[in-house]
Amino acid sequence: MVLPLRIAVRFLLSGKGQTLLIVGGIAIAISVQVFVGLLIDGLQAGLVQQTVGNSPQITVRSAEENVTVSRWEEIVTGVRSLSGVEQVGVAASANAFVRKGNDSVPVLFRGLDPVALGDIYNINEGIYAGESIQSSGEVVIGRTLSDKLSIGIGDRLQVATPGGAIADYRIVGLFDLGVAAIDGSWVVANLRTAQSLFGFGDRVTSVEVTVRDVFQADAVAADVAGLVDSTDLEVTNWKDENGQLLNALESQSLSNNIIQAVIIVSVAIAIASLLSITVLQKRRQLGILKAMGIKDGAASLIFLFQGLLIGAMASVLGIALGLALLYSFSVFATTGGDSIIDFTISPVFVLRSLAVSLFASALAGLVPAGRSLRLNPIDVIREG
Repeated sequence: MVLPLRIAVRFLLSGKGQTLLIVGGIAIAISVQVFVGLLIDGLQAGLVQQTVGNSPQITVRSAEENVTVSRWEEIVTGVRSLSGVEQVGVAASANAFVRKGNDSVPVLFRGLDPVALGDIYNINEGIYAGESIQSSGEVVIGRTLSDKLSIGIGDRLQVATPGGAIADYRIVGLFDLGVAAIDGSWVVANLRTAQSLFGFGDRVTSVEVTVRDVFQADAVAADVAGLVDSTDLEVTNWKDENGQLLNALESQSLSNNIIQAVIIVSVAIAIASLLSITVLQKRRQLGILKAMGIKDGAASLIFLFQGLLIGAMASVLGIALGLALLYSFSVFATTGGDSIIDFTISPVFVLRSLAVSLFASALAGLVPAGRSLRLNPIDVIREG
C-alpha cells in the first residue's frame, strides 16, 4: 500500500503543471456545486421561515364556524407529550372593529397565552416600541395598523365586537413582524382579555402547535388528529395549506440534485481522462516497475491513489471556494439593506459533498487502473 502511494505522489509531482491545472478545474466545478447547493438550501429555508416562522405549523380548532374549543387543557397536555412537538399554545380570537374618527376599521382581536405570544408568534421579539402585555386591559398592535389609525403607545383603543360589546384598551407596545396580514390587522391582548370581550368564558378558539421539523408537520398533525379523535374538531397543518409552495420547493430540490449530479459526473470524467492519459505517459515506467516485480494489483493501486489524491485536493479547495462565494453573495446581494440569504453552513451538506467527490474520484481511478492491469512489461520493453 505504501509503495503504490509513493509512486502515485511521484507521478503527480512529475507533472506539476498538469496536476495543478486539473485540480484547479475540478475545484471550480465542485465550488459551483457547493455554492448552488447551499444557496438553494438557504433560499428554501428563508422562504419557509417567512411562511411559517412566526406562526403555528399545526392548528386544532372547531370544525364549525365561530364555535370555541371547550376541553383545550386536556388537548394541550396530550399534544405536548407527542414526539416532534416543540411548543403548544392557545388563542381566543374573533373579528372586531376599532374606531378611526367616524369610521370603523376591521381588525382581528387575538388573545394569546404566554407560549403563543412569545414562542409561537414571537410578538415579544417583534416589539420595537413600548413593552409587552403585562395585564388585562392592555394591547399591542402592529406598525401598519398604528400608522393607519394614527395612534401609538399610551393611546386608548376602542374595540367593538359584532355582538355589540364595546371596550377600551390601552396600547402598551408596537410590533413589526414583517408580515403585512399581521402588522396591519392584529390587535393582540392576553388570553383572559379576549375571552372576556367575546364572552367565551374559559374556552379558546384554537390550540396552536409548532414542531421541531416543519417538513414533518403533516405526520405530527396525523398524531394530533389521532389524539383528539373528535368530529367536532379539525386539525390542519401548514403543508396542506401551502401546496403550491411545497411544489415549488420540490422543484427547486430536484433542479439542485440534477445540477450536482451533472457536476459530479463531469468531475469523474475529468479525473478518468487525466489518469488514462497518465497511463500512456507513464507506460514505460510502469513496464519497468512490473519487470522489477511490482504486482498488477499494486500497479493498479497507483492510479486509484492518484484519483483519490486529486479528488481530495480538489474537493477541499472547491468547498473552500464555494463557501467563499456564498459568503460574498450573502454580503453583496441585498434588498433594502438586508441580505437575500443568511450565510449558514450545513455541515451535513459539506460532508456529503466531500464524500461524494471522493467516491467519484475513486471510481474515476478504476478506468486507468484497469488499463494498467492489461499492460504487459515485455511488450513495453520491446516497444522501447
